[in-house]
Amino acid sequence: MSNREFVIPFVGLKIGSHVFDYDIANDFFEGIEYSIIHSGNVHVKLNFEKKETMMIGIFHVEGKVFTNCDRCSDPIEVEVEGEYQIVYKFGDDISEDETLIVLESNAFEIDVKEYIYELITVSMPVRVVHEKEKCNPEMIALYDKYVVNASEEESEDEDDEDDDDTDEVWAMLRNLN
Repeated sequence: MSNREFVIPFVGLKIGSHVFDYDIANDFFEGIEYSIIHSGNVHVKLNFEKKETMMIGIFHVEGKVFTNCDRCSDPIEVEVEGEYQIVYKFGDDISEDETLIVLESNAFEIDVKEYIYELITVSMPVRVVHEKEKCNPEMIALYDKYVVNASEEESEDEDDEDDDDTDEVWAMLRNLN
C-alpha cells in the first residue's frame, strides 16, 4: 500500500457518510519506524461522516498481528479487534482529548495511517505472553534464574525456607503498628 491510499481528501467529499476499507498487511508495519508489531493481517473499516462543521471517523479493526512475547521475546500471534471514534474539527485550539483532532482551517485532507496504526496497537492486550510451556525454554530458564519477587504462578521452584522467611518478615511488619 502506498501512503496516499490512507489520505482522505475530504474537501471533495459530499456531506454524509462514506466508507473506506483497508486491508493492512506486512508492508504497512514494515514502513513504521520502531513498530512493536512486526507483521499481520488486519481489516480496517472506516465509516467517515462529513458534516458542515466537523467530520466523524468510526474505525473498526479486526485481524491478527505478530509482536514479541513480553516474557521470552519470541514472536507471538495476537488477535486484535476494536472500534474507535475520532472527531475531526477545524480550529486553532490544541486538543488534550485523543479522540478529538483539531485541523487547521486551510486543511483539505486527512492522513489516517497513523491513526490506524495507533488503533491496532491499542487493540492489543496490555500483556502479550505465550503460555509458559510454549515460551522459549532458554529464556524461561534465564527468567527463572534471575527473577526477583516472582508470583506463585511464575515461580515453579519455591522452597519452604523462602516462604518461612517471607512469613517472618510479614509478621514483623504487622507488629510495627
